Amino acid sequence: MEYFVKEGSIVRTIWGKSDTILFIFAGAAAEFALNKSVDWLYFTGKLPSDPIGRLFSTVRYAREIVFAPKEAAFKAIDVITQIHKGVESKRGYAIPDWAYRDVLFMLIYYSIAAHELLEHPLTDAEKDEVYYVFYRVGTRMGLKSYLHLMQAGYRYGMHTY
Repeated sequence: MEYFVKEGSIVRTIWGKSDTILFIFAGAAAEFALNKSVDWLYFTGKLPSDPIGRLFSTVRYAREIVFAPKEAAFKAIDVITQIHKGVESKRGYAIPDWAYRDVLFMLIYYSIAAHELLEHPLTDAEKDEVYYVFYRVGTRMGLKSYLHLMQAGYRYGMHTY
């Protein structure tokens, strides 16, 4: 069976530990509040009205992607994409690729930072693995115009979110 994230991957280690996940979401949540590019996260009102519920919902999707067979992970990413398309339709304009890129950068950065804080430093190859998983999520979501910038930014340590 082929998995979206291979067995034994550092990404499975990172996203398999509740302490690490809480650190990832604590860091990302703090940035969400300061980052205009992710205003769409607040559009439905679900995040401010039930932040803990949204945390568990997001973790559920993340685990479906990280630990699922490839086709099931694709299905989970497709559901996420459709949810965002629904938000776009309701608010009357598209979420720009750069906003998605910013969120992917946050998840990459905080996945690495949380693991390094709680466990041990990652090798460059492990960091590449984290990046590549989120790159593939963005690719599956249909993001195009900024993925090359995302790759360049990651490679050179320019986390511009």
